[in-house]
Amino acid sequence: MAERSFVNEVKKLRLGAGEEFRGEGILAVTKALLESGVSYVAGYQGAPISHLMDVLADAQDILAEQGIRFENSASEATAAATLAASVNYPLRGAVTFKATVGTNVASDALANLASGGVTGGALIIVGEDYGEGSSIMQERSHAFAMKSQMWLLDPRPNLPSIVAAVKHGFELSEASHTPVMLQLRIRACHVHGHFIASDNLRPSFMLKDAMENPQRDVSRIVLPPASFVHEQEKVRDRWPAAVRFIEERQLNEFFAADADDVGIIVQGGCYNTLARALERLGLADVYGNSQIPLYVMNVAYPVIDSEVLRFCKGKRAVLLVEEGQPNFVEQNLASILLRAGSATALHGKDMLPVAGEYTAAVVLHGARAFLERYERLQPPTSLAPALTDAPSGALALSLDLFPEPARPLAENVHARPPGFCTGCPERPIFSAMKLVERELGAHHVSADIGCHLFSILPPFHIGNTTMGYGLGGAGSSALNAVAGKRAISMMGDGGFWHNGLTSGVANAVFNKSDNLTIVVDNNFTSATGGQDIPSSTALNATRSTGHEIERAVRGVGVKWVKMVRHTYDVGAMRDALRDALTSTDKGPKVLIAQSECMLNRQRREKPLVRKAIADGKRTVREKFGVDADTCTGDHSCIRLSGCPSLSIKPNPDPLRTDPVATVLDSCVGCGVCGEVSHAAVLCPSFYKAQIVSNPNRMDRLREGLRRAVIGWLQRAEAKRRDMYAF
Repeated sequence: MAERSFVNEVKKLRLGAGEEFRGEGILAVTKALLESGVSYVAGYQGAPISHLMDVLADAQDILAEQGIRFENSASEATAAATLAASVNYPLRGAVTFKATVGTNVASDALANLASGGVTGGALIIVGEDYGEGSSIMQERSHAFAMKSQMWLLDPRPNLPSIVAAVKHGFELSEASHTPVMLQLRIRACHVHGHFIASDNLRPSFMLKDAMENPQRDVSRIVLPPASFVHEQEKVRDRWPAAVRFIEERQLNEFFAADADDVGIIVQGGCYNTLARALERLGLADVYGNSQIPLYVMNVAYPVIDSEVLRFCKGKRAVLLVEEGQPNFVEQNLASILLRAGSATALHGKDMLPVAGEYTAAVVLHGARAFLERYERLQPPTSLAPALTDAPSGALALSLDLFPEPARPLAENVHARPPGFCTGCPERPIFSAMKLVERELGAHHVSADIGCHLFSILPPFHIGNTTMGYGLGGAGSSALNAVAGKRAISMMGDGGFWHNGLTSGVANAVFNKSDNLTIVVDNNFTSATGGQDIPSSTALNATRSTGHEIERAVRGVGVKWVKMVRHTYDVGAMRDALRDALTSTDKGPKVLIAQSECMLNRQRREKPLVRKAIADGKRTVREKFGVDADTCTGDHSCIRLSGCPSLSIKPNPDPLRTDPVATVLDSCVGCGVCGEVSHAAVLCPSFYKAQIVSNPNRMDRLREGLRRAVIGWLQRAEAKRRDMYAF
């Protein structure tokens, strides 16, 4: 079950020539693939291009009509290796995954692909997960494109430009026999817009043709002496071919190129941000028509020397807007200008931040500094003189109407670190680990990529390191020492099938590890949007599911395996953890903690419940609460759970000042709060209630009886108190 369904939207993929396509960026990419005659698509889900996989999964019938093969890859390396089909055959293929972590995983396959080159167009669509919205280390795909000499497209973030980039990417790949990377930022993936569609194209060379007429070219295999020839081919043949194609097709764009003697060079993906900044400065209109010359690099690599020199000719200075670090493009431009003897001054990271996302405020500040230095803007003065003295349309007015904020946003808004969802089945695992820690002391915990990584933050503070997706087990391998304690490694079911089974579990078996690996099995790759995996229990019409993690673990030789099938039972989780950490059995130990992802469960069940209520059917929802009279106000339950539904409210007892715990209406009734209180022997203040919609006669009778009994008890208690009042 994916985070979002595109069942209705994929109907737009059937639009033909001349019809207008309206929708989301990621859907437009899929349409562009169909219009390009792609033969096969593969990929691994992950923000910000998760939805591309979801769209393809929902468009299986359309893909089948076009003879297109779609693969849900086990990892990014698996996806990249799929492009081997384009090495010897004129097959257009595309793969997609999250960068830069996905590119790192796929690096071996991509390096081999780039070395030998391709016959059919090979397009790697990478989601550039960078900046404030990112969930990964802050790196760029640019370095990998340079290292392996693959061409990198970075189109302007609007639908026509993105669609054109997909089509040009295949053509550029075929013209230069080189794989091409297409980089899409988070916002570009989800931007909405429209473009004029073309007809979908069936591949001119089908997969069936390749199977029936196999071809072999030894010169494409990365083995000596061919591998040495490949390096020469890249610079002698492929690079010049790519440059010619980019120049002839005018993939990079010039706007108002001769309007002034200063200009701005910008990566295509940052164009919208720059256009907004110039509009705020009064140097562009709301449609992006700029008074300042712009050179938009929709191809971030290779840099086209002739275009750079043409743009810089006659200009005193140019500003380069290059997001991220290192400043690869700036160094390249500086080299080009120096070799040409150009007198144009180049500015970049001296006026813009060296690192970090280039938001509108950041670009506005840098562009303002550049334009003030070269007298295209007046320095800001007080607002009153600007309004009274400045001539009509003066640039100073626009500056003073949009002053810089008095304090940085980070100083005005509290940081909000990520955390587990309400009712998350992973939360009680770490509550149990804290209880075991109280008994056995702290253990080294090797964390992993996934929702469970949130355990390193309050209130759990569990997790020492994290090395990569599925590498939790490998991250603790050096600590397999006789020290009286076992290291603990975490791994999600997604990471397990990604590579954790081999790099973590099988490696532990081979090296006779005595550590503990906890596999969190919540039925989906929840962190990437809830996609199905081999161990998912959901029935998937196009994929094989239901393959148990326990059988896979035993299959590689693990003897000590236990499964907790209901992680919300904190006591059972605590006992299983204690057993694993104190067992006298030698060898690797695997504890599988299984419960369905609550977010996916709620996505599935909530619409059904709403419909049932609307239809007048009886429905029951469980909710937990806190008895304010019983709560002691020490908030241990919150520190051991951290559920977003657990909060505090004023104490109703006038003699007590400590606020009491309370359960908000967002509670999904998972029961962890009560289980934690029971397992940790806290106060018995939690209760479970049932909210009945459309109650039947028996419900009403039962409720009436309860009210009568409770009312009688309350009156008796009030009478007893009155007797002792004097």
